Amino acid sequence: MEIHDDNTEHIRTRFQKIAWALDERMRRLFAASEAFALGRGGISKVALATGVSRRAIHVGLEELLSERLPVANKKKRIRKAGGGRKSIIEKDSGVMDALEKLVDPLSRGNPESPLRWTSKSLRNLSDELRLEGHAVSYPKVGDLLEKLGYSLQANRKMLEGKDQPDRNTQFEFISEQATRCMAEGNPVISVDTKKKELVGPYKNNGKSWRPEGEPELVNVYDFVDKDKEMVHVSPYGIYDIGSNTGWVSVGTDHDTASFAVETIHRWWYMMGKPRYVNASKLMITADGGGSNGSRVRRWKLELQKLADEINIPIYVSHLPPGTSKWNKIEHRLFSYISMNWRGQPLISHEVIINLIAGTTTRKGLKVQAELDDSLYPPGIKVSDTEFEKIHIIRNEFHGEWNYKIEPNSG
Repeated sequence: MEIHDDNTEHIRTRFQKIAWALDERMRRLFAASEAFALGRGGISKVALATGVSRRAIHVGLEELLSERLPVANKKKRIRKAGGGRKSIIEKDSGVMDALEKLVDPLSRGNPESPLRWTSKSLRNLSDELRLEGHAVSYPKVGDLLEKLGYSLQANRKMLEGKDQPDRNTQFEFISEQATRCMAEGNPVISVDTKKKELVGPYKNNGKSWRPEGEPELVNVYDFVDKDKEMVHVSPYGIYDIGSNTGWVSVGTDHDTASFAVETIHRWWYMMGKPRYVNASKLMITADGGGSNGSRVRRWKLELQKLADEINIPIYVSHLPPGTSKWNKIEHRLFSYISMNWRGQPLISHEVIINLIAGTTTRKGLKVQAELDDSLYPPGIKVSDTEFEKIHIIRNEFHGEWNYKIEPNSG
């Protein structure tokens, strides 16, 4: 059959009218049927009119002749398994290790680095990878970071605290100290207070499996009722980085430095001391603010009391300002607690304790929880005389962030 130019225009018109409704398979079948109808030379004409490749049209012709779907499976795949571009990981086996070294230079590719963090933009990381011979676009760098277990939220936090020039160096310092401490068989813990939670029939974000049409009924409003005082709890957590275990004290009073150190005290005797029998020191990583803030006198005074009791020095390193979301406990403990009780109204202290203690992960996280109904009045001042008795030794590098509290000898 002889082919004229008007055939191409007709094919192009028909294809443009229906192209919006065609997936990849239907496009090649449409093109193949047009090529079949034209006969000799039809494949070239149809390819020119529709933009469908000659190879795809040949595949479509084979499918037309066999009258079978190309991939017969329940998922209705369009392409055969393995089709499409190869991932960057398959094409460049060294890109993951190179990226890991850039974002966490002290881990040298070790996924169990004591303090995983990244403070470089995706574009900067992409540029540095290119200099090392790995051609990766900045959006793909974001995908690779997710595969490595890094949080993209941390990247958004880069907009805070730019005035602090030693921000990155502080993270490197913490990672180096934590690695050394654990290598010596000593505990390294990350501490923080989880956000306050309402106790009672109040909505808890998330969804849980329940019989259809039978949702958990909760109060419409979460604001304070004039005739009834709302009850809050303050969960304070300890995450043991080396053993992947956690301890949470659910406080019913104020979130103070005394409450924070009492939680560390309980963790030490319930979990820390039995695990680290020969410990010669304890390292704590904490945020720079809140009840365990770097400027809180009561925090240091209570740690002095603890050091005197357990008779080992306590090393403290605070995260730089504006980096609270990089605290290890946020991603290794609190996030899993939130996932475990999503959609569950925290109707009582018992429910809260059980939900926290029931939190586990595929990597073996184990958590213990206990109610702390002691009173921790806020606003208690530490006098200059009391503060001078604290045996605190500040590090040469940012002593306001990094310091050691030695036990007082009698």
